[in-house]
Amino acid sequence: MANLDKYREYHRLDDDEEDSMPAGEDDMLVHVPEGLKDSWHHITNLDNFFTRIYHFHQKNGFSCMMLSEFFELVQFLFVVIFTTFLFTCVDYDVLFANTFVNHTHFGSIERNKVTLPDAILPQDQCYQRIQKNGWIIFQLVMAAIFWLYRLVKVICNMLNYWEIRTFYIKALKIPTVELCNFTWQEVQQRLISIQREHQMCVHKKELTELDIYHRILRFKNYMVAMVNKSLLPIRFHLPGWGEVIFLTQGLKYNFELILFWGPGSLFQNKWNLHPKYKRAGNRLELAQHLSRTICLIGLANLLLSPLILIWQILYAFFSYAEIIKREPGSLGARRWSLFGRLYLRHFNELEHELQMRLNRGYKPASKYMNSFISPLLTVVAKNIAFFSGSVLAVLITLAVYDEDVLTVQHILTAITILGIVVTISRSFIPDEHMVWNPEQLLQCVLAHIHYMPDHWKGNANASETRNELAELFQYKAVFILEELLSPVITPLILIFCLRHKSLEIIDFFRNFSVEVVGVGDICSFAQLDVRKHGNPQWFSEGQTEASIYQQAENGKTELSLMHFAITNPQWQPPQESSIFIGHLKEKVQQDATNAPSAQLILSETPLAASLLSNASSAAPDDLLSSVLVHPILTASGLPTRDRYFMQPSSTANVAASILASFSNSQLSSRTKSHTGHPNRCPENVPYRSDHSIIDDRWTGPKSLFSYDPSASMSPSDSRHHCASHSNLLSEYANTEMSLHAIYMHEKHQQQSQLPQAVGMWQTASAVREHHMQSGSSLSPDQPPESLPGPSQLPLGGWAESEEEQTQSARKSSIPR
Repeated sequence: MANLDKYREYHRLDDDEEDSMPAGEDDMLVHVPEGLKDSWHHITNLDNFFTRIYHFHQKNGFSCMMLSEFFELVQFLFVVIFTTFLFTCVDYDVLFANTFVNHTHFGSIERNKVTLPDAILPQDQCYQRIQKNGWIIFQLVMAAIFWLYRLVKVICNMLNYWEIRTFYIKALKIPTVELCNFTWQEVQQRLISIQREHQMCVHKKELTELDIYHRILRFKNYMVAMVNKSLLPIRFHLPGWGEVIFLTQGLKYNFELILFWGPGSLFQNKWNLHPKYKRAGNRLELAQHLSRTICLIGLANLLLSPLILIWQILYAFFSYAEIIKREPGSLGARRWSLFGRLYLRHFNELEHELQMRLNRGYKPASKYMNSFISPLLTVVAKNIAFFSGSVLAVLITLAVYDEDVLTVQHILTAITILGIVVTISRSFIPDEHMVWNPEQLLQCVLAHIHYMPDHWKGNANASETRNELAELFQYKAVFILEELLSPVITPLILIFCLRHKSLEIIDFFRNFSVEVVGVGDICSFAQLDVRKHGNPQWFSEGQTEASIYQQAENGKTELSLMHFAITNPQWQPPQESSIFIGHLKEKVQQDATNAPSAQLILSETPLAASLLSNASSAAPDDLLSSVLVHPILTASGLPTRDRYFMQPSSTANVAASILASFSNSQLSSRTKSHTGHPNRCPENVPYRSDHSIIDDRWTGPKSLFSYDPSASMSPSDSRHHCASHSNLLSEYANTEMSLHAIYMHEKHQQQSQLPQAVGMWQTASAVREHHMQSGSSLSPDQPPESLPGPSQLPLGGWAESEEEQTQSARKSSIPR
């Protein structure tokens, strides 16, 4: 356990560190209980410590983690040994029956079939083949070195995570068997309370949720920001193909190696940027140094590319060959790309939070992508499926009638290939019951992924929109192909593309790094400061001082702030963030007055009855469906269930009505929470933020969401019940964030279109003044379309609607 001292030793304060401590805490006396001084007091590397605590929770404890790492070692060893055996110890002439094998010495004349032992070479002959092949020996030596490195790393991880296990049991009071019943928010709250007793961080008396997120996601926030600002070279234009995005695991690993923790990186340790990168005076010299580092790492990748390519091919073959044979259509399935995971990720969003959000968006994204069909491709696919299926049916029938058919050469190969062809062809044939509604599907996708470019709005049926979403939601076959090509393409990107962005990278880290007391250097975007990085078109008008260069793209600062506030309801945001949240709440309340009540909106959906009566796992999805469907129902002009007509409502107003009902429920719940009712889940804090509330059982029958725990239960049942309730609250928290994403995007679109409309009216006014000055008579009620000059101005489609009415009147007057 001696190598664990770096996590348990007292951190000596140097002069510069003492100056960086908060005012009033330099003379602070800390009482440390006996027995805890040698364990978790003044931890040196809090980044690693908090990251391991998070991974320990997400990977279900010590046993699961160590078992997974053990099998990773065994898996690597199996791939190397089995591949070497196939190349050197198998006589393929015997296996393919190209060479006759005499079995008479076995005493059985009838034994004329080739067996597996016949095709396996003797051990001595196998060793001789290996010794004669220098390339195989070199690969085995490199594999052995890498495996030993992995073994040492696994042993170190085992010691480190055993210490984390002890921390969970003794400090956090969470037994290993109960770990799966605790959410990360509960673990985080206990971690914050432990800071007051153990003083894990020496620079701060208390930790906040944002401090913990900053330490776990320090480098990840930088990566998200660089993708948001289009700094990394991952977009390329191929002649004859167009724009493509290339980001693989290997390329992402090299980016992180160069920038964060590799030799010559910009960080001098896990939490501090090197001081020389904070000064602008020697930026050119630093850019040249970074360029040389990138070039060296690129050349190292180029030299190792053959070995990496061989490993990628072998690993892909052993991983996907059986799946492709069993389910050929699995290659046509989709997955969120690495670029998509960085593009769609909020600042300060943990991996499990991102994964849950993308999992919810998987089905609507798949339905949207599958809604695009090619009639020509459909006709071709139907005929290929027919011909291949006919031949396959005959071969299977013959094999069933007489099994000797299977002994015919290549008959199994033909059956397998035909089955794959039929499966792939059927994947291109659309469902005959499918309904074409791309706009609604894309809105549903937005509700979960929270980000989409502005030009997607109203263009959901365009192939360009589908192609851009395909960059985020790629085929699994494309993912495998990119990973196979990565060892060859990655060195080229590093040497010829990333190296020329060295100066931009140096400027980015200098301009967007900020030192936080008790945390270290972090990406300034991760502070969620609307004043520094807000966008005026995303509810930040009058609150932000950011230039275009400092603004985050696509409203990422504002959406990330709302996501973090909803995910961590006990977090106390700083003043600027509180002002933004309050301003957004006022806008929601104002827009809610122009929409029907939440009960009326929910009652018009098929599943609203279950939502109003009892909270269920499907209730959040029903809520989103209500928001997306209600504007269509009102715009259609059809009467409601109560036989009256409702005024058309926009999606933003409907979302605002539901969000406003959350706030109203909050007031009711807080009023009743002070009447003396005890909380039956003391460790599971109910989800409450400035803008949301999920009512508990005491809110009353009028609340939208009800929760009815049992009056009496055992402690173990209570713990499981609290965990179930916590999961339900988490679902509704995600639903509230989805509503905020829909609302903020709709209002952003309206605000973006407002300057265009204003410009049109100003043009029309100028034309009107011109005609008035020229003496033309123009009545005040005359519409702008009647002017001779600006007849081509698209002012709301008035001229088109008048022409349609005239044509319909003429058609109605024609006798039939």
